[in-house]
Amino acid sequence: MKAISIKPGTTSIQFVDRPEPKISAPDEVKVKVIRVGICGTDREEASGGRSLAPAGAGDLVMGHEMFGKVTDVGAAVTRVRPGDYVVFTVRRGCGKCLPCLMNRSDMCLTGDYHERGIWGLDGYQTEFVVDKEQYAVRVPPELESVGVLTEPTSVAEKAIDEAVRVQAARLPEAGATPDWLNGKKCLVAGLGPIGLLAAVALRLRGADVYGMDIVDEGSVRPKWLEKIGGKYVDARKVPAGKLADAFVPMDLVFDATGVAPVEFNLLDALGMNGVYVLTGVPGGDRPLQIDGADLIRRLVLKNQVMVGSVNAARDHFQMAVDDLQHAKLLWGDHLDKLVTNRHRFDDFASAFQHHGVEEIKAVIEW
Repeated sequence: MKAISIKPGTTSIQFVDRPEPKISAPDEVKVKVIRVGICGTDREEASGGRSLAPAGAGDLVMGHEMFGKVTDVGAAVTRVRPGDYVVFTVRRGCGKCLPCLMNRSDMCLTGDYHERGIWGLDGYQTEFVVDKEQYAVRVPPELESVGVLTEPTSVAEKAIDEAVRVQAARLPEAGATPDWLNGKKCLVAGLGPIGLLAAVALRLRGADVYGMDIVDEGSVRPKWLEKIGGKYVDARKVPAGKLADAFVPMDLVFDATGVAPVEFNLLDALGMNGVYVLTGVPGGDRPLQIDGADLIRRLVLKNQVMVGSVNAARDHFQMAVDDLQHAKLLWGDHLDKLVTNRHRFDDFASAFQHHGVEEIKAVIEW
């Protein structure tokens, strides 16, 4: 079968032939891949950045945002059956720490995990894949067109879930309010796929969402946000440090920029008792000057919290499927417009290029 692989540390992406995988254990699921999303991690790999081939291999099959259809299952599999649409999760645990043994490798304590298509395990940019049932999440047929968005949505779901859990544990009124996000002012910084999908999850929970980026108001991402009831903020006109003055202090800030100076400046938008969750991973190693004393004073005197969130557990993937289904009911085909660029598998080279401000999500069709 065909697969798209890279030699880690290089820009050498190529078609390769791999043996078609087979069910070899009673708890395994075989899937025919339909499409795989392209994200910043894939483009970092394609530019020679962070990636690791499986032990003993010289290359790595790419891709972690997968969507496919079950073709075969082992005798012990009960959650899915042939013909079902599914996604597989990404991270595989170290097998040593308690979180990983509880199938929460997203909270691994050792750092010795692997990630399919990224770090030490082949990914999903190929025709067929096999994995354990515990990593499979069923996707209903009505989400066939947007099922590939499950993985990036799961990242947003985990970050928001963690923020809400922190607030529920520490704020007197939050613990007594199951729908704490309802009516809260929330800023989403960075309107790429994860930022827009975070806006979807927040809007579904009744939040008042502001989305910040540096693109023109009439371009595709601000218009998409406004269609679901979000408000666009052009950071070139209203810098992060002036947001609280221009609007109101935010109860929650969700960072999806991956730009370190912006990430620190966003603290200026956070209100009293606010929570700030970061999902963007900055690149580069240039030093950054910040007023450390002012930063700490603000966190302490305003009871503010900063939380870093990465990856997602199986339950977050299920939350993603549930929210995508809810969003599809509310906004219909508008959700499909998040997938702006589709490439055939034999046109993979162009898929890894940046396609300008009109791109939201690029996918490879298998």
